[in-house]
Amino acid sequence: MTTTLTPPEARAGKGAEPPTASTRRRDLLRRLGPFGFLSPTLVLLIILMVTPIVMVIGYSLMDRVITAPESNFVGFENYGEVLTDPVFMVAVRNTVFFAGASVIAHFVIGMGFALMLNSPMLGHRTKAIFRTVYILPWLFTIAIVAVLWRMLLSPNGIVNYLTETFGLSSGTVEWLSDPSLALPAVTFINIWSGYPFFMVSLLAGLQGISKDLYEAALIDRAGPVKQFFHVTIPQLKPIIISMALLDFIWTTQQFALIWMTTGGGPINRTEMLSTYTYKLAFATYDFSVASAAAVIVLVLSMILAYLYVRHQKARD
Repeated sequence: MTTTLTPPEARAGKGAEPPTASTRRRDLLRRLGPFGFLSPTLVLLIILMVTPIVMVIGYSLMDRVITAPESNFVGFENYGEVLTDPVFMVAVRNTVFFAGASVIAHFVIGMGFALMLNSPMLGHRTKAIFRTVYILPWLFTIAIVAVLWRMLLSPNGIVNYLTETFGLSSGTVEWLSDPSLALPAVTFINIWSGYPFFMVSLLAGLQGISKDLYEAALIDRAGPVKQFFHVTIPQLKPIIISMALLDFIWTTQQFALIWMTTGGGPINRTEMLSTYTYKLAFATYDFSVASAAAVIVLVLSMILAYLYVRHQKARD
């Protein structure tokens, strides 16, 4: 006598009944459950982010918004006015120089201090002291940094006193008012206040590199320089790229430091995209053109953010 065995799936499916309305409702509620937990955050994002962005995009396509009872649709006319404005191009050049120089200097200074703090030549107590000192600029708010350096770089400040005492200058230097010195001065201030971000991140990366790699490099008779370029930098490359993109995005959005030190002057020598847009809105009250400038800045920022996200996905 031959017995045919029925697979469990066939036996289960044979007697299965079609899902009822209550079962389908439970499945739907189970799928929508996570969105219910996310709904407060999604509502806040829509109210605080999506709605203002949509409003600004709408303003950029209109004329005489906010300041006039009626406004007319003008299309991309405001964008053309921004892109053909010589001050806008000056702001773009200043922003690129300000952000690019800051990122490069942040990396160089941060890497130097991170290597020193990771060196076995320093004791634990010495490292703790240096870490406290080096991270201090990061603890100050931008307002404090701006006020502090305005005092230091004032005509009667300590910087001019030291340069005159050591014979580095023959007279009082207007660091923040001289057209040839204002942009390098505010860039230096931003470098001073931002390098701890790189230092802390690179120090964490250095401590995560396996010592076996350096021991293998020593066996291959690689000196400290070759170890740095063939072991340290390749291991830190993902961190370096991520930090550089983040720092560049943050620096291009810098407003408070510029506004509280030079206000974009003298004669637009420190004008940034952020201060340029602010002046259009609240100095000339041309909110339509200011909205167009803000949308252009938003698009540039989104491009940088896309590059960052793409790098993060490739890294994962």
